[in-house]
Amino acid sequence: MVIPSEKRNIFQVKGEVSLDDRERLHGHKGAAIWFTGLSASGKSTCAHRLEKILHDMGCSTYVFDGDNVRMGLCSDLGFTEDDRTENIRRIGEMVKLFVDAGIIAITAFISPYRKDRRKVRSLIDEGRFVEVHMDCPLDVCAERDKKGIYEKARAGIINNFTGISSPYEAPESPELLIRSHTLDVGKAALRITGYLKEKGIIC
Repeated sequence: MVIPSEKRNIFQVKGEVSLDDRERLHGHKGAAIWFTGLSASGKSTCAHRLEKILHDMGCSTYVFDGDNVRMGLCSDLGFTEDDRTENIRRIGEMVKLFVDAGIIAITAFISPYRKDRRKVRSLIDEGRFVEVHMDCPLDVCAERDKKGIYEKARAGIINNFTGISSPYEAPESPELLIRSHTLDVGKAALRITGYLKEKGIIC
């Protein structure tokens, strides 16, 4: 059961520096670029390439990578449906703070459930959440896999593995659909950059 904040004597604090102030300092809007897709679909690779492009343009950015986050903030979570939901909930709340700081927060998580992605979207102001579906066939992802996790999942060594023993619910209407098996990472990152310019997130 979730206890309302006021009953826990917790109240939101307003500071003296506004989001507009922060964005003027950064020279761009705060936004969340949410990569989703199967393991080895190219999420992390494209996220980091996008960050490099934006950084070179003078943007303030940070990449939240799935493995890195599970080493710290979410190291206590497994891969059951409930744990996956909690993993994305924590990241969503963290990303919300980064966006409020005027930073372009880039995430690379499988985030397999639509309900969890919808929840994160609801935390971010309209126009500041960009869902990027890295669409890649399962067999291609398995061929790319350098960690050997698809092989272990198919052998039953790894349980609750997305695409093998756990479902992946593809986005129904993402802001961007990247077919990463036909578009190289450089062109994919530039396509996303173009979208951010088009929407006025960056200049």
